[in-house]
Amino acid sequence: MAWNLLRSLRTSPPLRPHTLSESIKLEEMRKLENKVALVTGAAKRIGRAIALALAEEGAHVAITYRESEQDAQATVQEIQFLGVRAFAVQADVRVPESIQSAVTRAAAHFGQLDVLVNNAGMFETAALESLTVEQWDAMFETNTRGPFLASQAAYAHLKASQGRIINIGSLGGTHPWPTHAHYSTSKAALHMLTQTMSKAFAPEIAVNCVAPGMIVNNGNTSAEYEHFAQKTPMKRNGSPQEVAAAVLFFATGPHFITGQLIGVDGGLGL
Repeated sequence: MAWNLLRSLRTSPPLRPHTLSESIKLEEMRKLENKVALVTGAAKRIGRAIALALAEEGAHVAITYRESEQDAQATVQEIQFLGVRAFAVQADVRVPESIQSAVTRAAAHFGQLDVLVNNAGMFETAALESLTVEQWDAMFETNTRGPFLASQAAYAHLKASQGRIINIGSLGGTHPWPTHAHYSTSKAALHMLTQTMSKAFAPEIAVNCVAPGMIVNNGNTSAEYEHFAQKTPMKRNGSPQEVAAAVLFFATGPHFITGQLIGVDGGLGL
């Protein structure tokens, strides 16, 4: 009997990767099956990659956009192609009523909310000595106050589902970038907000942060990006999909992990 089994194993056809349709049928193996995620600023770039990664694990996904409606609808279609439901809503995270409405609509659309990813953000290069108050406030309105408002709006839903909040910070929040002072400071504040929320919202809600380094969209290989790649121990820049993988870890890993920050920077911050 053992010899027959061995012979059958030797003559069996090699295993092959699952097709997309086969993967969709394996719903019980997807870690976020029947969960609902909301990703802010997910029409394109890193937010889009995060939304798609969550969908690939079985989550229904709501995304927000501010101006990029066409990109948002294209992302929704890509999500739906993965066999889950998707929903896009216009929202400005700087406006309390707008983000409150977006969270309420997303939770009502799906009937629950399990994961909030605070991805919406802004970036700007400016000399510190010439920064205006308006520039400073605009950066904090989006990068720090926005996640605060979204998390506050989602609190009751996430508490009920024992959910998770994942903030998208930055290497700039742990290292002082002199030509991006307002950006670095706003992300450092978001890192601290992550830790504060992790204690305030425990034990029902786990709150963590992913801090990307130099992330290249669409394979950009300009001289500036190559400069950072050479400074990085891994000798390359990161991809949006690698940031999404870190988000997925916090979204699917042990709920006991909270208040933590993962850097996705190839060692650039060392």
